[in-house]
Amino acid sequence: MGSARRNGSGRREPKFGPSSSLDELRLGADDRVHTSEEDKPKRRRAAPADDGDEPPRERKPKKSAGKARSKRGVSLGLGRLVYWGAVLGLWAVIGVVGVVIWVGAHLPSIQSLEIPKRPPTIQIVGADGTLLANRGEMAGANVALKELPPYLPKAFIAIEDRRFYSHFGIDPMGIARAVVANVMHRGVSQGGSTLTQQLAKNLFLTQERTMQRKLQEAELAIWLERKHSKAQILELYLNRVYFGSGAYGVEAAAQRYFGKSARNVTVAEAAMLAGLVKSPSRLAPNRNPEGAERRAQIVLTAMADAGFITEAQATANIGHPSYAVKPVGAGTVNYVADWIAEVLDDLVGQIDQDVTVETSIDPKLQGVAEAAIIDELAAKSVKFNVSQGALVAMTPDGSVRAMVGGRNYADSQYNRAVTAKRQPGSAFKPFVYLTALEQGLTPETIRQDAPIDVKGWKPENYTHQYFGSVTLTQALAMSLNTVAVRLGLEVGPKNVVRTAHRLGISSKLDANPSIALGTSEVSVLELVGAYAPFANGGKGISPHVINRIKTTEGKKVLYARPQDPLNQVIEPRNVAQMNAMMQETLLSGTARKAELPGWQAAGKTGTSQDFRDAWFIGYTANLVTGVWLGNDDNSPTKKATGGGLPVDVWTRFMRTAHQNVPVAALPASDRGFFSNLATTFGGNSQPSGGNQTPPPSNVQSASQNPYPAQYPNPYPQQSAPPPQTYGGGGGRPQVAQTNARPEASAGLDGWLVDRLFGGRR
Repeated sequence: MGSARRNGSGRREPKFGPSSSLDELRLGADDRVHTSEEDKPKRRRAAPADDGDEPPRERKPKKSAGKARSKRGVSLGLGRLVYWGAVLGLWAVIGVVGVVIWVGAHLPSIQSLEIPKRPPTIQIVGADGTLLANRGEMAGANVALKELPPYLPKAFIAIEDRRFYSHFGIDPMGIARAVVANVMHRGVSQGGSTLTQQLAKNLFLTQERTMQRKLQEAELAIWLERKHSKAQILELYLNRVYFGSGAYGVEAAAQRYFGKSARNVTVAEAAMLAGLVKSPSRLAPNRNPEGAERRAQIVLTAMADAGFITEAQATANIGHPSYAVKPVGAGTVNYVADWIAEVLDDLVGQIDQDVTVETSIDPKLQGVAEAAIIDELAAKSVKFNVSQGALVAMTPDGSVRAMVGGRNYADSQYNRAVTAKRQPGSAFKPFVYLTALEQGLTPETIRQDAPIDVKGWKPENYTHQYFGSVTLTQALAMSLNTVAVRLGLEVGPKNVVRTAHRLGISSKLDANPSIALGTSEVSVLELVGAYAPFANGGKGISPHVINRIKTTEGKKVLYARPQDPLNQVIEPRNVAQMNAMMQETLLSGTARKAELPGWQAAGKTGTSQDFRDAWFIGYTANLVTGVWLGNDDNSPTKKATGGGLPVDVWTRFMRTAHQNVPVAALPASDRGFFSNLATTFGGNSQPSGGNQTPPPSNVQSASQNPYPAQYPNPYPQQSAPPPQTYGGGGGRPQVAQTNARPEASAGLDGWLVDRLFGGRR
């Protein structure tokens, strides 16, 4: 045992046998593997063999150092991971707390975090209590949740926040679902905001898309959930959310789009309202009916999925929607509403609560006036190149019953009845003739219709024909320009201006010779108001539309219109004379088509230079109505005259307005006065029946002296009347000119043209 044998080279080799130890094998392996002296492990000597009978004990191999070190490393790594995880978690908590504190520091103070008041609603109602329009922020009245049909709030829950009753203001599951959906679609395809978050944003925050605003929104949502019940939050949401087209809250939206209260909407209408919240401006049904309907179908499907309605109900409403979107913004009553909104501050100051404005507007007459303007323009606007119109109708005491400021409010909100000022042409002549009567002249006074030269200004009649000696009644009925200018110079342009201002004209008027032909601009409203004294016996009035303003909730009266002082601005005798003269305009003059069967009516037509404006102001003892037609850019029409389109509109409106109204005579009017006109005209002055012959053939030539010495020159130091500027666009000043037609403004339409001028126009 333990002996060795020599090999061929004489080197002793170990003898491997059964008695060889494992250590010798390891040493042999080590000898072969390690080559450097430093790396060679020390050789272990084999224990000597025991000479006894007991065989040697075999040693157990020790665990390798690498495995021990590995286990120690794993234990150390786990410890460090736990440590740093705890550190990071602590810092995360600190960071979250810091962010919450920072966001909270930028919120309003907790004392001011109260539900802000909803912007005030201004309800405008007609004389019969009918709602005409809403103004202010277009917010509807608050509606209690219990007053709404149950499917209306459920529609919002189904499409906006199906877990509304289970979350605490923010919905982590909803946020996670939205994140997954947005990642899959590689864009923002779904939102995770709850109804409470949307309410917090609408009440307290802006609409900006920033991380700070989203964090503030989340904090406020949690605060709202702690402070208010779910029912209160849902009610607040429904009454504050924006629905497009200026409508805030379900009540305002239902009124705007469907013309009904939110209490009465159908399932389909409720679905459409709920669908608007996603993008109210883009999906407003009055602007995008197809998009609104598609979105409503999605809401109906969501309601069925949530079990709020049955599949049958969803299918029925998707296939046959029952809503009818009300046209918004085109109604001409909005011109009235805008006018009212402009004067509210002057009457009651700043409005901080819901108010109801009671007006004098008659909704039926408003509809008739709107139809008269729109229909006549639709039929004849191209023929006469007329694009716009305006109408004002008021009672003789100044209460406005109807107002149309343009043919379509949606296209243009410019109020041509109140704001626009245009030349009235011959519609201004009654102030000239009234001034003459007040200075002692009478309707039978004779004046010359002949060419006239006022320091280089030569107004003419349309046909260049003149009738010599005519009465003031004839001159006004035929609207002879030369007589009006002579009369204006005789009484004095300044006195004419004083008369017009006394009767109600508020615009600046230039006191020059051309004032007699209506060259100074006025509005339709003020001109109609200035005619009212002729209809009421000579009392001055102030046009008005607001009767009373009261709070909607408490019914507290904030304003009640006081009685106007009935100042006499025209003597009754002169009222009677003017009414008799202007009646003849309708019976045999330029407004012959404006007769109202059974009613005494009077008025005056007018057309400005180059046919830019066509007017007719006519009145009865019941209503005073004025009509203007023309173009916004002041471009000429195709010979539209006051006796044409304006008379057509006026007659259509007035005939309907006087149905079933007790007939009343004009103040102190005496039709017998006109019996003398038969002699003057050589026949019956009535437009129908009898022989109507022209006036005597006393036409004067232009070479005759038209300016008698008794007419003083009001401008002795001037060679011509003050220059007038016509039209827009910065045109150069021009010397005032007339239409050079017998009516100065309206032309000789109908019977006068056919009879007096052989049909020449």
